Order: sequence, then structure tokens, then C-alpha cells
Amino acid sequence: MPAEPVSDPGSVPVPLAEGFESSREEWEKATAAVLRKTKKLTDDAPDSDVWSLLATTTLDGISITPLGTTDLQIPDPGLPGQAPYTRGSTAARELDGWDNRAWFADPDPERTASDVTADLENGVNSVWLSLGTGGVPIEKLAAICEPVFIDLAAVVIDAPHEPIEAAEAFAAVVDDKAVAPAPGTTLGVDPIGAALRGVGVTDLGLAVQAAAIATRIGTRAVTVDATAAHDAGASDAQELAYSLATGVTYLRVLVESGIDVADAADLIDFRYAATDEQFPTIAKLRAARRLWHRVLELSGVVDAAGQLQHAVTSRPMMSRYDPYVNMLRTTVAAFAAGVGGAAAVTVLPFDEPLGLPEPFSRRIARNTSSLLIDESHVAAVADPAGGAFAVEQLTDDLARTAWQLFGQIDATPSLEAALDLVRAGIAESVSTRGLEIARRTMPLTGVSEFPHLHEEMPERRPYADGRPNVFRYGHEFAAMRDARADAPVFLATLGTIAQHTARATFVTNLFAAGGIDVVVAGATDGVDEVLTAYREADSPQVVCLCGNDATYADWGTELVTALREAGAQHVVLAGSADVGADTTAAAGLDALAFLRQIRQELGA
Repeated sequence: MPAEPVSDPGSVPVPLAEGFESSREEWEKATAAVLRKTKKLTDDAPDSDVWSLLATTTLDGISITPLGTTDLQIPDPGLPGQAPYTRGSTAARELDGWDNRAWFADPDPERTASDVTADLENGVNSVWLSLGTGGVPIEKLAAICEPVFIDLAAVVIDAPHEPIEAAEAFAAVVDDKAVAPAPGTTLGVDPIGAALRGVGVTDLGLAVQAAAIATRIGTRAVTVDATAAHDAGASDAQELAYSLATGVTYLRVLVESGIDVADAADLIDFRYAATDEQFPTIAKLRAARRLWHRVLELSGVVDAAGQLQHAVTSRPMMSRYDPYVNMLRTTVAAFAAGVGGAAAVTVLPFDEPLGLPEPFSRRIARNTSSLLIDESHVAAVADPAGGAFAVEQLTDDLARTAWQLFGQIDATPSLEAALDLVRAGIAESVSTRGLEIARRTMPLTGVSEFPHLHEEMPERRPYADGRPNVFRYGHEFAAMRDARADAPVFLATLGTIAQHTARATFVTNLFAAGGIDVVVAGATDGVDEVLTAYREADSPQVVCLCGNDATYADWGTELVTALREAGAQHVVLAGSADVGADTTAAAGLDALAFLRQIRQELGA
């Protein structure tokens, strides 16, 4: 179970910065003073309560401490750069950074060939090709790879519908070029991941067939694609546990086919999602290597090379609306993936949720890793997060939680039963995360927070059929935006601009998140002025009062009565006051439920 941080106050110095130390009691006192000013801590509460108030709890029930200190109960992580916290790839270390890997899924082979050439000529080190149904035609693989120096640039295959056909097609490319493929090249066969995505069958014999092809041409055979779990809504620990269970299943199948366990381990690589939650992503990748290292240790593998990780910026975190915000999300995710030690990082283009990426978005994607490596020198230090108490604690908590979940999955009687258990766990995480999104405690910029209701969306060519579904975090808000309400909400603003702006801005953003426009009364000095503005706006059925507490107390009740007499069918109050409104809108509300109610009142 995750270790609990020690919360007993004492005089142990806490080094906050070079030359500045504070005792635990002093830090608690200073922090408590700030929280009391913001009314988050009562005057009679002990200062030590700041630890629980500032701690955050993950979907896995792991408490993340607000401050990493020496009294955290973590194991000795070892020296940075030592297994299991190496980057996991000799090729990656020779690159002096991680492998900048680009993703290609355009069914137009000419466009794909052009994109591959452009990316490799401008900073990309390897290519990841989605082949077959919904992606690049398998029969065009040779033409696409013709200009690629496959002994220098690794090629990663992803063909869930026709995995062996794609593997054989790439083997033909290798035979034709008569060179040894670059380290990191993989045939990417993953029948378990395909089954979890609902696009294939769990035929484990495919892994054995791929291993035979990979052994002959000198590549890896199997990819444990944990993004299959992440894309369905899994938590970090669930993603890790799924990857372990899948990796162990492939390891057993390969060994049972007659392959030595160490050789079998070298035929497997792993793919994880990197999100804009920086520290959890760093800890997840570090925990993944630690967990796989333990699996190989228990399997009798001595001096294992380590887990070869391919990190992909999260698809669920990306939004169709305000897509340029995705650049910020993927930059944080790429940074976390690199710091976390991924051997290869794919930054998905910001327009990925909209359709097939364009050259501009591809350029931004590949330059993200290039800037992090070559300009910011993020990759210059081995395991830069190693030794940071908060990161080490989170790494340990995630590893222990995932190991426990892995044990439960591994104990199931069949592969189908294991997948059912995984799906059930994911469903719980989806429900919990959904509530956080609905209440906007997990804010989504441009979607649930600060939406631009009248934005002009970039147009992209659609994906071909066969592309797996992704559980986008903001999909319920996006669905309301897709079907915008025809009628607006009238904002009955009370008093001067200074008196009503805060709450008017709050509800304007809230309504926009649900595809609802507003008409604003503006500065008013009484009931009559609000009613005049209301009639000029064609007397909308739904009205929202926006003012401060003083104006609500002075003439809020009178205004509600007058608006109802003028035709208002439903009255909302921004904030909290007893003025006779039908409902209120304040921080912490279930925004999805509220917006659905308002849309129903509007007839949307």
C-alpha cells in the first residue's frame, strides 16, 4: 500500500532553496496564514492541517504531498542513471536524448511519403506507421520506406487489424534494403491491446509468429501498448498494471514457444501515455521501469537492458475545441516524458482530434521535442527527477498500487476474465474522473473553462474508417457545443460594472461551456433599467442574475418578481442568496447537470 507521509510537526529543517531553510513548524505556520486569508483554513484549526488541505488525491487513491521532505517513507532509489532508472535504450543514449518519433496514419500514401521525408529531414529520428484499416495501406509500405535509411531511423509498425501481414511487408522491406534495422525498430504486434480497443481478437499465437519474423530480421516483435487502457479512461496505476499483465502474458507465451526468457524480453517494448499532469507522468514512467525490472528479476533475467519505453502524448487530454491549447498540453507532456526517461517520445500534432494533421501541426509537434532536447537541454541529465522526495514518493506509491492491481489481474483464470477485470476498473475511473470534470475540479481549458463559443474551427481531412475510439475527457461538454442552443440566456446584471463583472464573467464562461450564448444587460441602476434591457433582448425565457451580495440584498428579490411578470420562465442566480431564484450557479456545482437543465429550459 502507498506509504503515508509523516505529518507530525517538528523542528527538522526543511531546505526550501539554497541558503534558505525553515523548520517544519515555521513552514506550516506561514502556509496556514495564507490559507486563513483565503478562508480555506479556519482560525481555530491547527497549522498542521495544511498538509491535508494542500494534498491532492489521484484516481488511484494516492495522496500527493504538497511538499517533498526528508521524512517521506520511501525506499533508497539508487543512483540516477542506474537500472531501472536509465532511459532504457542504448540508441537513445547515443542520441544524447530521447528518440523524436513522429506518427503517421494518412491513408493517402503520397501524402504519407511526403510527410515522412519532411519529418526525417527536419529533426525526427524515427517513424511510427499506423498501417492497414484506417491507416496507411500495407501494400504501399515499401514505397513509403524507400527513401528511409532504416538502419539509422527506427520504424515502428502498428497494424491491429492485420498485424502479421504488416510484419511480413516490413520484413520484405528489410530484405530488399539488405541492412540491419535501427535499434528500437519493432513490428508492434499487440493482440491483447487490439482486443481491449475492440479492433481485434486475442490470438496470442500472433506474438509467436511476429517473434519468428523479428528474430530473422533483427527487430523487436511485440509492443505492449498501454495507451489502449489509457485511451479507454484508465488511471495511471491501472495503465501500469495492464502493461505488466500484458507484458508478462507475452513473455510467457514466447518462452513457452521455446525462446529463452532473456531473448523474449528483448523482443518486447512498451508504449505509455504522457499527460499534462507533469509529476504523475514522470512518476508513472519511472514506476513502469521499476516494475518491469522486478518482473525480469523474478523471471531470472540477469543484467536486463531495461524497459524500452515509447511515450505518446495523451489523446484523451486533447480537445477538438480551442485546439491550439493542445500545444500547451503536449509540451508539458513531452517534457514529463523526457524527464521520466522515455526512450522515444511522440508528440501528437495539436489538430489530431480534428482529423488528419497538416504540415504546420506536424512541424510544431516535431519541434517540441527538438527544442526540449537541443535548446532546453532537458535530456542532458540522467534521471533528473531522481532523488526528489515528492517524485520518489509518488513513484513508489504508483509502483506499489500498480503491483497490487497486477496481482489481481494475473490471478484471473483466463485472458478474457483478465480483460473484463481491466474494463471494470477502467469504468470506475471513468466515473470518478467524469465527476471531477463535471464539477470542474479537473478543469479543461477551452472546453469546460474559458471556452470561446464563437471560435472558427480549423478544418481537417477526416480519418478513414477503422480508427479506434478515444475517450476524450471533455466529450460531454463538446457534445453540447456541437449542438448549440438557439436561444440565449439573459444576464440581468445588477449595479455597476465593478459590482457585477466577476459573477457575470463566471456564468458567461459556464454557459459557453454548454453551447449557450448570453445577452448582457450592462450597467444598471435599478429594476426598471434591467427590465428595459430584458425587453430589448426579446425577453429570453431563461434569466441569470449577476451582482454582488449587496445588490442582491437591496433589490434582488424585487427584480426576480418583476422579471417573472415580464415573461421569464426560469431564473438563475450567480452566487448564493435567497432572492426567489429557481437555481443557483456557483463554484463547485455539477456543471454538466446544470447546463443540461438550462438547455432543457431553452428547448435545446
